[in-house]
Amino acid sequence: MKLAENKATLSFSNGSPSVELPVYQGNVGPDVVDIRKLYAQTGMFTYDPGFLSTASCQSAITYIDGDKGELLYRGYPIEQLATNCDFLETCHLLLYGELPNTEEKGKFTKLVTNHTMVNEQMQFFLRGFRRDAHPMAIMTGLVGALSAFYHDSTDINNPEHRNISAIRLIAKMPTLVSMAYKYTIGQPYMYPRNDLSYAGNFLHMMFATPCEEYKVSPVLERALDRIFILHADHEQNASTSTVRLCGSSGTNPFAAIAAGVACLWGPAHGGANEAALNMLYDIQREGGVEKIGEFIKKVKDKNSSVKLMGFGHRVYKNYDPRAKLMQETCNEVLTELGLEKDPLFKLAKELEKIALEDEYFVSRKLYPNVDFYSGIVQRAIGIPVPLFTAIFALARTVGWIAQLNEMIGDPEYKIGRPRQLFTGSTKRDVQPLAKR
Repeated sequence: MKLAENKATLSFSNGSPSVELPVYQGNVGPDVVDIRKLYAQTGMFTYDPGFLSTASCQSAITYIDGDKGELLYRGYPIEQLATNCDFLETCHLLLYGELPNTEEKGKFTKLVTNHTMVNEQMQFFLRGFRRDAHPMAIMTGLVGALSAFYHDSTDINNPEHRNISAIRLIAKMPTLVSMAYKYTIGQPYMYPRNDLSYAGNFLHMMFATPCEEYKVSPVLERALDRIFILHADHEQNASTSTVRLCGSSGTNPFAAIAAGVACLWGPAHGGANEAALNMLYDIQREGGVEKIGEFIKKVKDKNSSVKLMGFGHRVYKNYDPRAKLMQETCNEVLTELGLEKDPLFKLAKELEKIALEDEYFVSRKLYPNVDFYSGIVQRAIGIPVPLFTAIFALARTVGWIAQLNEMIGDPEYKIGRPRQLFTGSTKRDVQPLAKR
């Protein structure tokens, strides 16, 4: 961050003196007006619900250009990472700033692999949940509970503790997600297999049973690895901001990540791919492909509450760069599993075709986003819809940790404390009960 040549001048129509505010430049993206001293100079705050025009931090991890449809992790385009790297290489990049060489990759992979098991008591903790509990309810509890099992890495201000907890979280999240899944369907937990890849091990823990050998499909393994890469980080979104705000209080890393899991659960955020699949199920129940026309009419009707889920994005005003990659993966997986003619997937492809050609959607840039395709891929692999968001949390964990570590290491960081525009009652006196 460097000081720009120009400054911003804030003037008032009531005759109050003007205020000069510094302007800073990042390496790319919009300049920012520094308003940290605004209250001291004017007695006023800014008002920005949803923080649509507010930079809450400086960051060197992820950059999004919504107009160009560009997503960079540490400067690398997401298309190149998803094509040329695996998830653990991407984790190394996000955590440490650079892609690993062969030796570094081997060491990092071994380090993560050696921490995949969780404390055996976690099984007893799980039994406190109902069998039909939503996986995200279980995951919020399990991730928070890690701080009760790993006391030796809970000092958020200790860089070594943060690194240990980062490795533990990345390693153990697949184990926790698969345990949550196995618990809800009544199957025995499968221990991690350290001879498998990160994605391959997760597939094995999810779908293997003690009864017979489970062979990991290379196509499905690569598809899941790509889902993890595409969801690893996404700048200052709601859950990442939650992790930063929670961590700013000095709480332990496990608690901060648990807060991110809870935030991600919302249907407007991590639950979007679940919502997209549920939308397809609704159309299918009403008659399938033949009813798409009626569904599209309802979507266009301003008086209708029907929404097109899995299309458009708050940040990307162009095509979501992750969506094209996920579309390719989607076609590969459906072909591998022989599901091209599955009614639900035929419905999805038809809906995609209409949305890409219909002027109503094209003019509004409501293109299919990554949630639309990743939901289809996960359903094809055999992952139940309620588990989609838990897998999103698994992938996003590394991004949350990288952002948390960056914030703690920033000399300018302070505990988060948003301000407000108060619209409630002014000061008043409490009346005796008989007079109220």
